[in-house]
Amino acid sequence: MSHAKSIEEKKALIASMIENKISVEELFRIITGEKDPEMFDALIAYFQEKVPWKEKILMVLGDHLFIVCKDNKPIVKALCGYEFGDFRVNWKVKSKVFVRDTEEKMREIYPRYMHPNTRYFELREYYCPGCYTLLEVEVVPPGYPPVFTFLPDLVTFYEEWLKRPFPCEKVEFKDLTLEWTKENLKIERE
Repeated sequence: MSHAKSIEEKKALIASMIENKISVEELFRIITGEKDPEMFDALIAYFQEKVPWKEKILMVLGDHLFIVCKDNKPIVKALCGYEFGDFRVNWKVKSKVFVRDTEEKMREIYPRYMHPNTRYFELREYYCPGCYTLLEVEVVPPGYPPVFTFLPDLVTFYEEWLKRPFPCEKVEFKDLTLEWTKENLKIERE
């Protein structure tokens, strides 16, 4: 990709990719090509224009989820404005979850004999508590903890890859989900 393209041209290219208006060949060329920090800036600018809130987007996690800087702390925030909190805590533990763990529930979305065996797997649908948008689906063994799909080392990404200061309070790169779970979930023991 030419570095001569403006941010506006790159934002238009991002929009084409997100809206599925680009050929597979062009998409492959972009994905396998040289990484361009300005494309990251264009991606952030594209989504920043779409969100109804003012916090600066630090990283895009998906169409509906972002890591933003709020009160100088990096948190996960949904497009609708719902705040999941510290990005180092798996946002799934704070989402609404529908678990398909019976034949009947699986048959709502799968034809007969085409779904996972519910003795060995359950299908979890994670929804935004603020607007009930489906955020992610995972198939895991019953009792398996929510998969932390993506925990970026934000400070390193900004400072070492983008070569710019991290625009929020620096935080340790560490999964804090277990600590959050211990503090917030009450488990009754017999």
